Amino acid sequence: MNVAGFIFLLSLHLGVFQIGYGRNASTRPAVVNIGAMFNFDSIIGRVAKIAIDEALKDVNSNSSILKGTKLSVTLQDTNCNGFLGMVEALRYMATDVVAIIGPQCSVVAPIISHVASELRVPLLSFAATDPTLSSLQFPFFVRTAQNDLYQMTAVADIIDHYGWKEVIAIFIDDDWGRNGVSALNDKLAERRCKISYKVGIQPDSSVTQGAIMDVLVKVALMQSRILVLHLNRRVGFKVFSVANHLGMMGNGYVWIATDWLSLVLDSESPLPSETMDKIQGVLTLRQHTPDSDGKRAFFARWNRITGGSPQLNAYGLYAYDTVWLLAHSLDAFFNQGGVISFSNDSRISSMAGSALHLEAMSIFDDGVLLLKNILLSDFVGLTGPLKFNSDRSLILPAYDIINVLGTGIRQIGYWSNYSGLSTVSPETLYTRPPNRSSANQKLYSVIWPGETLSKPRGWVFPNNGKLLRIGVPNRVSYKEFVSQVRGTDMFKGFCIDVFTAAVNLLPYAVPYKFISFGDGRKNPSYTELVNKITTGEFDAVVGDIAIVTNRTRIVDFTQPYVSSGLVIVARLEKERSGAWAFLQPFSRRMWIVTGSFFLIVGIVVWILEHRINDEFRGPPKQQVITILWFSFSTMFFAHRENTMSTLGRLVLLVWLFVVLIINSSYTASLTSILTVEHLSSSIKGIQSLAATNEPIGYQEGSFAERYLSEELNISRSRLVSLGSPEAYALALKRGPGNGGVAAVVDERPYVELFLSSQCSFKIVGQEFTKSGWGFAFPRDSPLAIDMSTAILALAENGDLQRIHDKWLMQSTCSLESTEIETNQLNLSSFWGLFLICGVACIIALFIYFLQILQQLPPAPESASITGQDSSHSRRLRRFLSLMDEKEEQSRSGQKRRKVDNERDDEFGS
Repeated sequence: MNVAGFIFLLSLHLGVFQIGYGRNASTRPAVVNIGAMFNFDSIIGRVAKIAIDEALKDVNSNSSILKGTKLSVTLQDTNCNGFLGMVEALRYMATDVVAIIGPQCSVVAPIISHVASELRVPLLSFAATDPTLSSLQFPFFVRTAQNDLYQMTAVADIIDHYGWKEVIAIFIDDDWGRNGVSALNDKLAERRCKISYKVGIQPDSSVTQGAIMDVLVKVALMQSRILVLHLNRRVGFKVFSVANHLGMMGNGYVWIATDWLSLVLDSESPLPSETMDKIQGVLTLRQHTPDSDGKRAFFARWNRITGGSPQLNAYGLYAYDTVWLLAHSLDAFFNQGGVISFSNDSRISSMAGSALHLEAMSIFDDGVLLLKNILLSDFVGLTGPLKFNSDRSLILPAYDIINVLGTGIRQIGYWSNYSGLSTVSPETLYTRPPNRSSANQKLYSVIWPGETLSKPRGWVFPNNGKLLRIGVPNRVSYKEFVSQVRGTDMFKGFCIDVFTAAVNLLPYAVPYKFISFGDGRKNPSYTELVNKITTGEFDAVVGDIAIVTNRTRIVDFTQPYVSSGLVIVARLEKERSGAWAFLQPFSRRMWIVTGSFFLIVGIVVWILEHRINDEFRGPPKQQVITILWFSFSTMFFAHRENTMSTLGRLVLLVWLFVVLIINSSYTASLTSILTVEHLSSSIKGIQSLAATNEPIGYQEGSFAERYLSEELNISRSRLVSLGSPEAYALALKRGPGNGGVAAVVDERPYVELFLSSQCSFKIVGQEFTKSGWGFAFPRDSPLAIDMSTAILALAENGDLQRIHDKWLMQSTCSLESTEIETNQLNLSSFWGLFLICGVACIIALFIYFLQILQQLPPAPESASITGQDSSHSRRLRRFLSLMDEKEEQSRSGQKRRKVDNERDDEFGS
């Protein structure tokens, strides 16, 4: 009994036989069973079957990888139909396998992933690319190919690169198709693009051409001409066939197919000529696999094995690498003491005896350890580095971008999650810092449908009989800008003429109709009018629409066709000169600087003349009086002192020129103040107006109310709404004390039109905002860009000015200056003269001091080092005494010192 029991336990440990539902194997069994589930009759399946067989041969013949353990794969043909694929997959899961390669179809993957998670059997799918297959929901699902999320990111980058804003998505109406288009929509939204229309097509092959034609006819009536196809092979080529029949494969259209098309082109090339003719100019993507010696050798080996049919594609390479990935993971699994053993699930055991035989499915005890080693894999395969990031996606995702041309394909660039679009291979970019700037996004030229190199505009006006609904404000004032023709739906005015002229310059027809906005009794709110675009009530807004910040956040504006900004209009009163009118010509700073220069020039001339001119010598008190008298007498050219030095005459000449200019300017300004009637206002600008508590008028419906209250913090109780130019004039004439306003704040175009007939009011201060008028369109509307170009063309050819003169020609009154500026002369007008005079004084003093320094005697060589300070003080006192001495005395003193020095030399000798 003991011997028999020992032999039984030893046999159980060595895996010779199994008993019951608990089945154990050694840590290094001779054979490891794995499974593979995919559709044998599909393009991917036919290639994957051969690739997996070749990978098994390579792994089993390599003794260094599993150290004697062999892999055995059981293949299961599963249908991509959701229900049938589920039944076949559940039946297959009853076999005890440590891992499953597959499934191929994203539709089946969620069901199998739920079962695999319960049984702890890792699923390694090389073809299920649905972006919603996440590791959080399906912890035992591992994708060994690229996630469709990256493919949709590449499509979105291509669309953004060419400047298109709206696309139409046609997809297979199953989980894979819907989830892929949902990911595309999210990526487009990040780039301020969108899917304007999406439509699903039945996934089975029974879909008729009539059903596809109904879809494409509806698509042809829409605005966007950018079509993204996320389909399978059978439905995709039916769509291209019908599109070619409807003329949708010609100029103006852009077709972007996901990697299903490149899969067909790689696997079944060359396609029949009639098929290739239907897909000319189409762009498609292909999962990028870097070029390598191993990849080239495998392609050569493939051709020897298959004779070129079927041809190898990217999914075949991923299937091959998946086997190697599993082999490396199993090797690490065994090295860590992993044991292949299965145990029954008590929850399933209770169902024993049912027709479904669910009790046959058992749990892989160390499945978590094997999954961990799979996710920690890091080696280089035929498809490049096989390493997973934190999201369990392969690192460094990249795609080839292909243009179908002639009888083949042409690669126009690459997309990588590292640096976006590029004409350089991703492997080269990985050696450089990442650069996603727009200037770095490049692709080679594309031959678009219709055999054209010109980038399609990407949109047309929908040919569905609908007109562009354009909202127009129904104004009751300033009708020169825009007004409704009485009794009709037509509008006229400056803004309307600019719009129609710009539309006429567009290279395509724009069917539109004007829709009035407002009750006709008061000016409508322009903010509400613009908001109607966001609600879809209007497709555009035309009129005197100011381009302000809060509006640009919700709509797009064209190039401004009128410059605008807020200005202040105030009533003018006659200004009377007072007792101190003689001070008004100069500003305070001008008076201070002018007086300072009179004193400075007097002091400079005194310094230059003091040594040689007796008129600038004498007692200190007399010299101060001389300086002051000489300085201010030059104002009237009445100075009596003569200048004898060359430097003094130079300074005086420059100063007299400055005085001449100042006197002339002062005389002219004072004459104007005393003799000409002046109109002025107590309001000098927006600061002085805001500082008061007086009421302020604004145009009804204008953004000025919001600006004054929110930006300048002026109380709304001070703001008075005015509806017409007549109300402006009446409120300004009454003034703030009689129920009127102190000033009116409005946009410059309105104010200029108002002042053309109201000469008693003027613009005071400066324009304190800068903006313009434009036409409003929905965000990212391509029509806004084309209209901006047309407006610029109107400005360049002079039509915009002619339209302005037609409606807004000003009268004689408005040709006068409408802005009140200060009459004082400021320092800014004379600083150049003062600069010249100051430079002349500095140069003259510099030359003078050099001359004085040359007359100083040199210091004795026998002076001790300790006496240097006293020597410097003596030289300073001698320098000052030289400046004060009369020049003749200074020269005689120099002669005496020279004679004394000669006598000392003779005596010493």
